[in-house]
Amino acid sequence: MRRATGSPATTVLGAVALMALVATVALGLALPLTREQRVYSRLIAIHPPVAWTAYLAFAVTAAASVLYLWPRTRARRWDLIAGASAEIGVVFTALTLATGSIWGRPTWGVWWTWDARLTTSALMLVMYLGYLALRRVPADVDVRSRRSAVVALLAVAVIPVNHMAVEWWRTLHQGRSLAQLTPGSTLDGSFIGAMLLGFVAMTLVYVWLLVHRCRVEELDERLAEQGLAQAIAERRAEAFAS
Repeated sequence: MRRATGSPATTVLGAVALMALVATVALGLALPLTREQRVYSRLIAIHPPVAWTAYLAFAVTAAASVLYLWPRTRARRWDLIAGASAEIGVVFTALTLATGSIWGRPTWGVWWTWDARLTTSALMLVMYLGYLALRRVPADVDVRSRRSAVVALLAVAVIPVNHMAVEWWRTLHQGRSLAQLTPGSTLDGSFIGAMLLGFVAMTLVYVWLLVHRCRVEELDERLAEQGLAQAIAERRAEAFAS
């Protein structure tokens, strides 16, 4: 039987993810102050990677939903992965909005503005909260899974809109972070290094969380099945006794 506490591989993954995260924070805090944003510019080590991880989580939700809907690959584990990844994505989207507000306050003078990037990020959060709520609506497991998979495929369309919002509309938000890696960029090398390390760290954290969240879901289902089987056995025993 698989251990509830995880495997040696996930333990190593967690340790590597933690070390990468600590290194990201340390490198971010060591970044020099900029003339325009001062200490807040150091958030580049955290904010873009957190946003990237939210995209990644929702993309995995969509991919797992496709695999569940496709008859040849349909399996319960794909639905579990889709739901678990969406939960993690919601957390990272909330962190994206929080860190963005902290960064935006000294830059724009307000905690929030109905900027295209911010608005689509908030919309993305609301859409996936709705997806998670739909997964909690009582229904047959297969019906609920199919319905949730369809909604996940509709919701994922907001990701490219959110990502390209700074290019498609006039916006206060700076350009796409990955575009800063192009030759001739004015972004200093130390900031690029911190941001890239942040991408690696947040991706590792996401994978570690996904593995454990799926494991928890599997254990919950197993316990529910055992509880149902025990209840049926008790009812049968009562019927024979009477």
